[in-house]
Amino acid sequence: MTVIYGHRGAKGEAPENTLTSFQRCLERGVRRCELDLHLSSDGELIVIHDPTLKRTTGRRGKVVEHAAEELVTYDARQGGPGWKVPCPIPRLETLFEQCDFEHWQLEVKSASRVRAARTVQAIQALAERFGLKDKVTVTSSSREVLRALNRLTPELSRGLVAEYAWLDPIKVALNHGCNLLALNWTLCTPERLLKAQKAGLHVSVWTVNEPALMRRLADFGVDSIITDFPGTAVATLKR
Repeated sequence: MTVIYGHRGAKGEAPENTLTSFQRCLERGVRRCELDLHLSSDGELIVIHDPTLKRTTGRRGKVVEHAAEELVTYDARQGGPGWKVPCPIPRLETLFEQCDFEHWQLEVKSASRVRAARTVQAIQALAERFGLKDKVTVTSSSREVLRALNRLTPELSRGLVAEYAWLDPIKVALNHGCNLLALNWTLCTPERLLKAQKAGLHVSVWTVNEPALMRRLADFGVDSIITDFPGTAVATLKR
């Protein structure tokens, strides 16, 4: 049975990576989500995709140049589906408090060695505080982040995000002790899927928005799909 993850909450239905977006995902009956994390200047985990503020808030500068208490006042509804009320950037802590997901894919973007270490340790501390350690998988395409997970937080589940097949994604995932492989859907051939699953990897495929593609990948036997439209995915895969 293919399970559904909401991409940045419900990115196609509400402003991405905002509390509103994650609440919309839950309203659609989807209790798994994927989101992106950056550290604020004071070391808090902030839910935003880009390292800069421009695309979603219209503001200048990098996330890491701002303190958390500033960031959570910035309205992040630009560039997404129209939304009448402000949707501030959230802390991860706020989502953990307010959203009852059964599993979270927390993607950490590429980072320096020091920042990777600080980020994974902050995730572990927050997951422990909320009793969510077994409901979290930290994912990344960054070898630096995956090494930090291995070195500093080996008890956290981890996953490789693979957008290109320059290197064999299955081999890279296994080398880093991953148990999840988040594959760009264009890389998901039946052969690669079977090989990954035989190696014990949960294969999560992104970003899958067309009903025909959802059905095809479910027929292949993917473990999960990540979609901007959780409502569409529920309607399509429940048929």
